[in-house]
Amino acid sequence: MLVDSPPEPRAETAPAPPTRRAIRALGLLGSVVILVLVALASIAIGAKELPLDQVWHGLFHDTGTYGDVVVGERLSRTVLGLLAGAALGLSGAVLQALTRNPLADPGLLGINAGASAAVVTAITFFGVTTLNGYVWFAFFGAAAVGALVWFLGGSRGATPVRLVLAGTAVSAALYGYLQAVMITDDAALGKMRFWTVGSLASASDSTILQVLPFLAVGTLLALGLARPLNAVAMGDDTARALGANLTRTRGLAMLAATVLCGAATAACGPIAFVGLMVPHVVRSVTGPDLRWILPYATVLSPVLLLGADVFGRVVARPSELQVGIVTAIIGGPVFILLVRRRRTAQL
Repeated sequence: MLVDSPPEPRAETAPAPPTRRAIRALGLLGSVVILVLVALASIAIGAKELPLDQVWHGLFHDTGTYGDVVVGERLSRTVLGLLAGAALGLSGAVLQALTRNPLADPGLLGINAGASAAVVTAITFFGVTTLNGYVWFAFFGAAAVGALVWFLGGSRGATPVRLVLAGTAVSAALYGYLQAVMITDDAALGKMRFWTVGSLASASDSTILQVLPFLAVGTLLALGLARPLNAVAMGDDTARALGANLTRTRGLAMLAATVLCGAATAACGPIAFVGLMVPHVVRSVTGPDLRWILPYATVLSPVLLLGADVFGRVVARPSELQVGIVTAIIGGPVFILLVRRRRTAQL
């Protein structure tokens, strides 16, 4: 008679290492914490530093004192920096996926040039003198150029190369127009000199409310394109095999990038390198999956923009260095480094 032998004791298995998805999620959560800290620093630090208890009082118990008024003004500036930074980073990530060029940025397709040309036109020919007036001209200028580049790039047959070539040609023409008008109009030159630098100093609740709907729509549209853009990034033939509609995906991606970059540029002026640096750095951490690149870029781009704004306020006290200058100073060497690290055939 056979007797069943007792089961051998099981060795305790070591806990499975954390998955890459969990690491990415924790990294995204950590990025949100960093963003909150930088936002608090943006409110507390300026020409005059405010203690944290004053920041808390101004945020939640505003009684109209001088400190509370300062907190309110810096809060508007910080909120605009959050929105503009997220829009620039997200539009940069979308355009890099759209053009399959990891060194692309929102200026590559002429969007910044369209906004700038519209603003100088508003100042010179329509007598617009306020930021609230610039916003609408800048936004519609960016949108018009985005549509023109899409049309010149082949519309239904648009390819990354055609879009980039069309954007470069349109940008060159618009910047020529911009310089011609500014040279012949001293008033336009004086006003455009401040706007084209890129700054958060003129932030106001009305400006935020004007651009917020466009930023919300553009953000939702861009985040919703993560999966189809992943397919497009694999090449046209592979994307078609996976069932992706190339024309629709590229058209919606172009629309999302134009709305995001146009609204941010309208509110703050053209700010360079944010949409280039952050998505590229994020990609080196998360890999090529846009389902992670887009959320990371949305969170970390405001960290860069607000950090640069705080640095500009501290380094030039009691005045300030505009955030567009700071990002350019940081972005130039970083861009050179990125280019040198990549082979020419990959650009």
